[in-house]
Amino acid sequence: MLAEIAAFHFLHLLGPMTMKFGLVLLHIVLVGTQIWASSFYKEDLEDNEFAEFEDFEDEERDYQQVQAQNGRKTEKVQEVNEEQDGEEDDAIVEDDESEFDHFQDEEEFEGFDGERVGSSVRMDERGAPEITITKVPLHFRTDWDSFYLEILMVAGLVVYALNFFAGKSKNRKVANAWFTSHRSLLEENFSLIGDDGTKDNENPGLSKDSESVYTLWCSGRTCCEGMLVELKLLKRQDLVSVMAQFIRPSSDQVHIKVDMNKEDMDSFVFCLATKRSALRLSKDMADLSIYCPERRSVEKYGLPSNFSLLCEIVEVAASLLDSRIVTIINKYADIIEYIHFSDQFSGPKQSEDFNVTKLPDTKKVLIFAFNIPVKGKAIHEAVIQMRPLLQFVFYCMDKVKRFKLSKEAKNKAEKNRLRVEEAFLKTTHFVRAEAAAARREEKKRQEKERILLEDDPDKQKKWEDREMKRQMKKKAPKMKQLKVKAL
Repeated sequence: MLAEIAAFHFLHLLGPMTMKFGLVLLHIVLVGTQIWASSFYKEDLEDNEFAEFEDFEDEERDYQQVQAQNGRKTEKVQEVNEEQDGEEDDAIVEDDESEFDHFQDEEEFEGFDGERVGSSVRMDERGAPEITITKVPLHFRTDWDSFYLEILMVAGLVVYALNFFAGKSKNRKVANAWFTSHRSLLEENFSLIGDDGTKDNENPGLSKDSESVYTLWCSGRTCCEGMLVELKLLKRQDLVSVMAQFIRPSSDQVHIKVDMNKEDMDSFVFCLATKRSALRLSKDMADLSIYCPERRSVEKYGLPSNFSLLCEIVEVAASLLDSRIVTIINKYADIIEYIHFSDQFSGPKQSEDFNVTKLPDTKKVLIFAFNIPVKGKAIHEAVIQMRPLLQFVFYCMDKVKRFKLSKEAKNKAEKNRLRVEEAFLKTTHFVRAEAAAARREEKKRQEKERILLEDDPDKQKKWEDREMKRQMKKKAPKMKQLKVKAL
């Protein structure tokens, strides 16, 4: 730069023309120098594109070295100050350059975990925080292996839906087939079929209570108030129940319940059932558990050995099991589940509730339970096979109507019912006494409220005197009065 200024002054001294020529010559020299320098250092500039940033790193490194030297000097000063103030235990050395050092003191904070906090942030070689990039898995993949749970759920729902509609359709076919095959026989014995009087039915017939239960009410026949037919089919629409059939097989059933007139049935309890059903009925049904606790053999009556007899009076079994009934039972032993005749039918056993103060209402009924042999057969063939059993029901109704107990059996049946009633009254005496006391207290309370609502103080006083006398009389000891005749 000084050479250029000197050349400028030298040309100024030579004159104007010479000065112009010199300026042009100087300009040419400068341009040539620039071109030569660019070509000479071109490779170095291309290889070192980040030279500017390296300068900054060099400056930063120099700055860190200066800071380290200052820190060592500060530590030396602190050591000198500590040596000077060594005799004073409570002295505190303060550094003006680090006014926030107290944040680094762990004793200043309670519950401070310096190792955990210090280890949570990792530093690189230069002391800067190290950035860690977490590997995030892909949410969407091109293969189907990641959707196997969803595929199983959808497949399960599809199978459940298909089973529901298939099972529902089959149950409806079984119910309609049974009603179609037995309709003519029902119309011959009853005047009303499928009309229970509770609702208006334009097309009387089977009533659907659920996907597996169908009912039919029939009325208008002698010796009975009506007959209820229940088709209790397997829950084929439920996939869980279908799978349970493999563990515990069961079959479709027809339950027929006949409500007999009170004057058309005598007093007795009788049940003929398979051994498994007899055990269950003797535990669940109230009348059988009370009047027929003992299960008897049926071989002497000529019946299959897989049946059991529950009978209150032996005379009833001998009279009812005639040759025709025995023949029907032997022929359809695999279809008949149980036959239950009772004048004390009240349904299943009641729970032991101490608030019960009266015996449950009883009815005279005939109950039949038949299995529908659908397995291995066509539906129409299976229901046609059951047609004679409905005729068997009508025969039993007429048989029970004609049957009359002997005088001795009648007296025994009445004694049994009187004994059951007395046992029930004994067990419920305490409950009935409490109920009577509660009624008396309620009556007294109502009378007291009525007297207090009146404005007449004389009536209130008379009522209070009367209550006081009654309480005194109640608390007084009881005395026996003896009458002695004069001599």
